Amino acid sequence: MTDRKFPIGPLALQEDYTKEEIAKFISIIAEIPADYSRLVENLAAEDLEKTYREGSWTIRQLVHHVADIQFLHYMRMKKAVTEPDYHEVTLIDMNAWAQTADSFQAPVSVSLNMLHGVHYRYALFAQSLEEEQLVVTYFHPLRKIYINQKQALAMSVWHAQHHLAHIKLALNVSE
Repeated sequence: MTDRKFPIGPLALQEDYTKEEIAKFISIIAEIPADYSRLVENLAAEDLEKTYREGSWTIRQLVHHVADIQFLHYMRMKKAVTEPDYHEVTLIDMNAWAQTADSFQAPVSVSLNMLHGVHYRYALFAQSLEEEQLVVTYFHPLRKIYINQKQALAMSVWHAQHHLAHIKLALNVSE
């Protein structure tokens, strides 16, 4: 990994995804919380303050960020398939969220529990979606693109893997 900002590469969405690719995304969503737990649940306080590059978020901030954003991804998907008037994704100021007191002080166990619970629900929900639900689109104003729910799953998986790679960099853990 030579690119410390994008260790798994930048997000690159495909136009469409196969049923097998969707099943793989759902599997990753179901399993990746355990990968986070294995990496960080027993870290000492000083290890949680490590960063993957100069000026980056700490491991603690990354864990809290991933829990927040993965919940947001789940919420966006659920809103998109249940609310016909949901046409633009809900955004947050991630940098501002990473600077709040809970991002600096909360035990990572709280966000790991959140990640496990949200991803359990997220995987169950995603498995239940029919093809007509998977093609529901909304506009992402930050990225300036329309995405469907297949692409939303791909984005969510990329996000979780992206920050897992950041934590591995901070801990100097190889694949």
